[in-house]
Amino acid sequence: MKFYIKQKVFSWGDKFSIYDANGNERYFVQGEVFSFGKKLHLLDLGGNEIAFISQKLFSFLPTYKICRYGNEIAEVVRNFTFFKQEYSVNGPNWYVQGDFFSHEFALYDNERQIASVSKEWFTWGDAYLIDIDDEIDLITALSVVLVIDAVMSQDDD
Repeated sequence: MKFYIKQKVFSWGDKFSIYDANGNERYFVQGEVFSFGKKLHLLDLGGNEIAFISQKLFSFLPTYKICRYGNEIAEVVRNFTFFKQEYSVNGPNWYVQGDFFSHEFALYDNERQIASVSKEWFTWGDAYLIDIDDEIDLITALSVVLVIDAVMSQDDD
């Protein structure tokens, strides 16, 4: 399944639209402006929350929780490395590797690649192409990509 995340350029806080391969809007992401730590709400088109992402404040490395319907389903932790970035996704036991500076990375389940992310260059605002294996939980995979984007945007600040 292919999806596109398109960040709105002139917005207060984080706002993303997520489109399917046909260009149809499927999901919307809304960030909280005045909060301690980064908080994102993944919403369906009816405005119903289907995932909530929150940053753990007092952790040595960037750590985020992903919750669905009030239950934590995953924790994304940026691993301690010197020369490259890596992330662990506790819960589904995935990991993320790639060239984060070029915005090219992939999610893995053991040695199997389950999703790939690449930045779309020369677009108005940030846009990412996400290709997710049909057998993988779509909402969890999209949430992990949103976490990594949040960490990278904080690194840019």
